Amino acid sequence: MFKDKFREGIISARDFYREDIEYILQKGHEMLSVKNSNILSGKILATLFFEPSTRTRLSFESAMHRLGGNVIGFQSGDVSSIKKGESLADTIRTVENYCDCIVIRHPMEGSAKMAARFANIPIINAGSGSKEHPTQALLDLLTINEEMGKLDGINIGVMGDLKYGRTVHSLAMLLSNFDVNIYFISPEELKMRGRYKEYLYQQRKVKFKELTNYRKVLDILDVLYMTRIQKERFADLEEYERVKNFYVFSRKDLKQTKDNFKLLHPLPRINEITPSIDNSEKSIYFKQTGYGLHMRKAILAELLED
Repeated sequence: MFKDKFREGIISARDFYREDIEYILQKGHEMLSVKNSNILSGKILATLFFEPSTRTRLSFESAMHRLGGNVIGFQSGDVSSIKKGESLADTIRTVENYCDCIVIRHPMEGSAKMAARFANIPIINAGSGSKEHPTQALLDLLTINEEMGKLDGINIGVMGDLKYGRTVHSLAMLLSNFDVNIYFISPEELKMRGRYKEYLYQQRKVKFKELTNYRKVLDILDVLYMTRIQKERFADLEEYERVKNFYVFSRKDLKQTKDNFKLLHPLPRINEITPSIDNSEKSIYFKQTGYGLHMRKAILAELLED
């Protein structure tokens, strides 16, 4: 069962195999028709966000409320005892006494994995440094599956900051469970890290290509997943200035795509997608945020329902 396998929570996309993904995608699909429920009445979710968040934090909190549960937590490390010098481990061991599940976002890579070592309740990784963001990747797959009607057989471009983008790391690992063709599109400075490419190629035998110019494959893509260039991840601001406007997807680009093409983005965007295409039926990044609510409802229900 899903709950038994993920009793420590949702930590890494590496923990998921095809059957796990298909199961939670089905549960996410079922949640599309469930606006409100009381299945988690009496349960409490703690959201510990040491980094800024809009969609992830609010969708988890909304999901918990819509399932009849309650939420506690904070949205900045500045208001926690971490600022006084408390260790993350001590924070986790304290907060678990007040809730049934913890959602954590932290700038340190491996933070969610460490939190799971000290907790006796499920931990959900809502972003650990530049490493992973598994629930974002799950909602991305739900979006693609609902909009395209399948995952197998698609050509998907993953474009932007592939070096520091934790959403694309998790997405690539989840996609490795399906028969897909992946095109990694980025500036040379922001190519997908070797450890993820090694995982895809050696362990999962996934087909992927790396390129810089997305227009070379735009006409064959079914899905393009764009990400912003993340200023906060750069130690060298000069490097950021060189690449910040490397990609700007416009109406002209959209005209070169297939009729059933879909453009995704985990948001927030800066200027990598022109607002003039927001209303196109091919641009589904705001619709994607809605699927995020349903996926997080499914995850919380599976982990916490008695």
